[in-house]
Amino acid sequence: MSNQQPVNFALEPDNPAALASLCGQMNEHLKLIEERLGIEVLNRGNKFQLIGNSLVSRQVKPLIQDLYQQACKGKELSPDDIHLGLQQTGLEQQLPSSGVGDRDYTIRTRKMQIRPRSENQQRYVRSIQTLDINFGIGPAGTGKTYLAVACAVEALEREEVSRILLVRPAVEAGEKLGFLPGDLSQKVDPYLRPLYDALYEMLGIEKVAKLIEKNVIEIAPLAYMRGRTLNGSFVILDESQNTTREQMKMFLTRIGFGSTAVITGDVTQIDLPKGTRSGLVHAIEVLKGVEGIGFSHFTARDVVRHPLVQHIVVAYDRFEKLEAERSSRKHENHS
Repeated sequence: MSNQQPVNFALEPDNPAALASLCGQMNEHLKLIEERLGIEVLNRGNKFQLIGNSLVSRQVKPLIQDLYQQACKGKELSPDDIHLGLQQTGLEQQLPSSGVGDRDYTIRTRKMQIRPRSENQQRYVRSIQTLDINFGIGPAGTGKTYLAVACAVEALEREEVSRILLVRPAVEAGEKLGFLPGDLSQKVDPYLRPLYDALYEMLGIEKVAKLIEKNVIEIAPLAYMRGRTLNGSFVILDESQNTTREQMKMFLTRIGFGSTAVITGDVTQIDLPKGTRSGLVHAIEVLKGVEGIGFSHFTARDVVRHPLVQHIVVAYDRFEKLEAERSSRKHENHS
């Protein structure tokens, strides 16, 4: 059990204000260290005890001492400072890898923390964080778009990308865009509302407006992607089931160096004209097994909206299966 021997130390000089800054509101900074490194951080005043892997605990001690000294000099510590300190130690890379369910995949932005709930959501976030191109496929309410936007905001705040690009095809539930007022960008705006809502929640309305003004966040219809190459960007193609084969290929070949692309869609909600094959359905077939491309599939069990939404999704799935079976039997009887 020597590997679990607690590490005890006291922070000097005893400075209550610096201690409060180190611990964070409701001990959020200490909890962040615990979550990321799988150890327990206990303190009573300036006396600390680290419980867990002794090797990890011994290396965390100087990090805590260094952060405390910064706070003693008047620095107001934020979760970003804790994150940066942990990154610099390189401790997370030394931890033994474990199963998906055992690891913390919390997405941390300045305003909030988003924790993937289901195992499929955790796999999805892990895939986005490690691969350049990812597909998130499944019904409404499973967090596909929300988690993708959260990962994009986290990447922007960490300066891993220089801009966020949110894209949607201009096809929605049979409605004709030509009848809506304004130019193409204004016509598409209402259909991008879920993306705006997620951004507002994570960054705040004023910040989003400023970033859009500076072109750090760009929200555009898919038609605007032709002829562009996107370097250093986090690109999200939402509602991708409504792309054609040609549009999907065009979008995927826009991805440049240092970019991450997330393509989300629900293959049961295709609003393309009859006889037009969905670019998402086609891409799933064509790109299956291609190295460096991730596919995350969600089911009704992953729905994180009102519990009734999950029941609705299941009911529709069951009904559509029965309808398909009836249609198939009818066809057999006629033949």
